[in-house]
Amino acid sequence: MNSDQKVTAEHLKRAAYLYIRQSTLRQVLENGESARRQYALRQKAVALGWREDQIIVVDGDQAHTAAFMKGREDFQHLVAEVGLGNVGLVMGLEVSRLARNCSDWYRLLELCTLTDTLVLDEEGLYHPAHFNDRLLLGLKGAMSEAELHLIKARLGGALLSKAKRGELKLPLPPGLVYAPDQRVIFDPDQQVQQAVKHFFATFVRVGSAWSTVQAFRRKGLKFPHRYQAGSREIQWEELTHDRALAMLNNPRYAGAYAYGGARTRRTPEGKVSYVRMPIDQWRCLIKDAHPGYITWEQYEENLRRLRANAQAR
Repeated sequence: MNSDQKVTAEHLKRAAYLYIRQSTLRQVLENGESARRQYALRQKAVALGWREDQIIVVDGDQAHTAAFMKGREDFQHLVAEVGLGNVGLVMGLEVSRLARNCSDWYRLLELCTLTDTLVLDEEGLYHPAHFNDRLLLGLKGAMSEAELHLIKARLGGALLSKAKRGELKLPLPPGLVYAPDQRVIFDPDQQVQQAVKHFFATFVRVGSAWSTVQAFRRKGLKFPHRYQAGSREIQWEELTHDRALAMLNNPRYAGAYAYGGARTRRTPEGKVSYVRMPIDQWRCLIKDAHPGYITWEQYEENLRRLRANAQAR
């Protein structure tokens, strides 16, 4: 069935939505050709019979990934309008502009099927209610999702390879800094060094993170904190329980280079949660990679204490 047969008078009574998106701010600023190609789809809608004033351009999701619906308010609005039967045509340069996961893509296709809405990309016009078109759109959606997976796999593989050599530069906690030759050394600020040493000595003495925090507060001691990763600018603030736990769990204080100690998980709403993995499941661990405030044995003993404290509650 050609385009003229797919477009009906009923379709032309409704609006044509053109969805425009690029994943990052850098792409938005530097990849002008993609933007021109996306906006040029308006002419295809005009050629199919839609008036200029019927074409609604939605481009408020710029610099947002299509891997999730969360944060893409324009896409959510588009889906809602399709569901209400107000849209005759949905346009996107390619499937990846609209969605990078099959869940969002099939939800949109299902609504298009139920409301008799057409889909147009740079390669052609499709009617999701027709089996062949639905099959092709489904394959395009699966390929778009797979493409994102491959991109992440390549990037992740490169980072892991560099990390296994200890060459991937990672943010350092207070008390450690990079020397001009990129070696990890103690912070030259003796006050910072003493604060970190006193923290670990206090934990050994009192036996819990919360008691360590209380000991600092009773003496009115502040603790160094670096707000910006890689910056040497230190702010002195009250020690918190969360920060104390983070320090005790950080292997860099034991002179170890570690990578991949936590896994990320996303909820259906797109929120990210981090799950700390056991040491034997870390992707990379290089002991004695640089000077440390405590030994590796003391680090493991500190973790055993934390686990025992948690089980005793």
